[in-house]
Amino acid sequence: MKPEPATTTLPTRVLMGPGPSDVSRRVLAALARPTLGHLDPAYLEVMDDTARLLRAVFRTANRLTLAVPGTGSAGMEACVAGLVEEGDEVIVGVCGFFGNRLAEMAERHGARVHRVEAPWGETIDPGDIERALAAHPSVRLVGIVHAETSTGAHQPLEEISAVAHAAGALLLVDAVTSLGCVELEVDGWRVDACYSCSQKGLSCPPGLAPVTLSPDAEAKIRGRSAPADSWYLDLTLLSRYWGGERLYHHTASSNLGVALREALLMVSEEGLEARWARHRRHHLGLRAGLAAIGLGYIPRRSLPNLNAVHVPAGVDEAAVRRQLLDRHGIEIGAGLGPLRGRAWRIGLMGESCIAGNVVAVLAGLESILEEMGLPITPGAAVSAAGKVLATT
Repeated sequence: MKPEPATTTLPTRVLMGPGPSDVSRRVLAALARPTLGHLDPAYLEVMDDTARLLRAVFRTANRLTLAVPGTGSAGMEACVAGLVEEGDEVIVGVCGFFGNRLAEMAERHGARVHRVEAPWGETIDPGDIERALAAHPSVRLVGIVHAETSTGAHQPLEEISAVAHAAGALLLVDAVTSLGCVELEVDGWRVDACYSCSQKGLSCPPGLAPVTLSPDAEAKIRGRSAPADSWYLDLTLLSRYWGGERLYHHTASSNLGVALREALLMVSEEGLEARWARHRRHHLGLRAGLAAIGLGYIPRRSLPNLNAVHVPAGVDEAAVRRQLLDRHGIEIGAGLGPLRGRAWRIGLMGESCIAGNVVAVLAGLESILEEMGLPITPGAAVSAAGKVLATT
């Protein structure tokens, strides 16, 4: 019996979850260009371009700025593996799933982690970080999530940076969901190490993790008493591949690298401030539309690009998501941890952040919730969003 042929037709989706975001045809075309060797002179030029463009989007002059192979979690592990040595004391702010991941990762790399916690949906109080630093004066690294993807909470960084540096600690920031969508000033806010991903605000396929390190963070990594306990994610080795030596480290995906450069060129062409404003404008439209049908936000200080909203009492949130996918081709995300079954996470990131998507997801939610018996005024959400989008 002959095997059944593989299915080659994939559905087209509108990606409005917590990531990935939609990818433009221009970036997909770049991804499909001929594969180059990872040491081909033409590809080395792509790497140089990528590092220059990443410095611009991170708002930094850091020499050590590169793209780590892997997703955002690889960027997290590369930074943690480089900055943490066995027995180091580290403070991590935890107010959601990814703060917890950062703390757990530091523990796995031998750190004694002091968690500064806040309820899911809240942000970390800088005063709590300051008190933790006073209680643990040996801490030399503070880790914080700028954009907590699990709750949509938007963490202010400047005050935390100030208290960390006043205590002689470096600041490590998770910008996986913020880079390219909301204001992030690595040099201006004295962020020492920062990592992100390719597939959210930058709208490139997943597989690369942008990372940047300040001179102080670079000195910490190069001055370790022992090599990092991850060979593949050792930033000293990766920097020798990305730097002047071009020393072989791994077989990099030139296709992904070319696609990331194209995505970064699109960010540059739009302008970073204009891109931040676009995300804010469409967030306000979405927020007005959700309010018009009685849907409120979980965090008090919400990200513009990751909107975590309460599921109405008695509504099967998974059924709503499934109908949005099946009937409208729209993907949104579910809640994690204590928010499981109680939240929808609606992403407006990069290429997905357009007025048509705001209208489509609101119209879909209106019709589905009305069919489920909720007191919905047809067209209310779309009308409210339209008014905001027309005036902002």
